[in-house]
Amino acid sequence: MGERVDDRRWLGLACELARECPPSRTAFSVGAVVVGADGKELARGYSRETDDKVHAEEAALAKLPGVDLAGATVYSSLEPCARRLSRPQPCARLIVAAGVRRVVFAWREPVLFVEGDGVEVLADLGVEVVEIPAFAARAKLPNAHLL
Repeated sequence: MGERVDDRRWLGLACELARECPPSRTAFSVGAVVVGADGKELARGYSRETDDKVHAEEAALAKLPGVDLAGATVYSSLEPCARRLSRPQPCARLIVAAGVRRVVFAWREPVLFVEGDGVEVLADLGVEVVEIPAFAARAKLPNAHLL
């Protein structure tokens, strides 16, 4: 439990992916990477990658239909959402439904658009959640216009 050897490398990549997001005044720029139990990247995504409503975790997970994600980790620059205005399922529930049981993130979602309680929802659903706040400043950079 807790931080693992490669967590910082993958979380750094997630923070870099957030810079790929088309700018928005109504949504955060977030990057996400799904890494398998073997330590290899399975998929990556970022906010607004495929449409103006898609979240980073959702974009990455959508690239893995039918893949067994037991033992996988989702790395996200921002705490996965537990409430969402733009889609019926928030990212925390998509992560659980995909079978992922570990999430590593950099920055807790500030209360700007919705209440950020993804950590609590994930933990209540049996997901190990690891926060690495040393990466929060990197996660905030592509969101400076919102803060």
